[in-house]
Amino acid sequence: MEFEPAEEMEEFEQELRHAFRRQPAPPGLKTRIMARRRKPDWRGHAVLWQRLAASLALAAVLAGAALWRQREEQRKGEAARQQVLTALRITSHALNQMNRQLAAHDRASQE
Repeated sequence: MEFEPAEEMEEFEQELRHAFRRQPAPPGLKTRIMARRRKPDWRGHAVLWQRLAASLALAAVLAGAALWRQREEQRKGEAARQQVLTALRITSHALNQMNRQLAAHDRASQE
């Protein structure tokens, strides 16, 4: 038995209407739903605590990373400071040596 496309469509529409027809709610559905809403759900609290713990762990990791970065910047700054002080000592030593040589040259030229 072959169906024409229009007949198939009509049968399909009837099935859809049947599937989507309005039916009254079962008796006591509202009472059961309201009872579930009022009953404390320990799983909801567990999820809340898990989220709180995850948030605290994330905050600790971020704070640790910020502290580590600050200390790393301090270490780099201290290393740069030491390099500048070393360069100044070398420059001071070279200038003192040059002053001694100029003073000796001046004494030699005055004699």
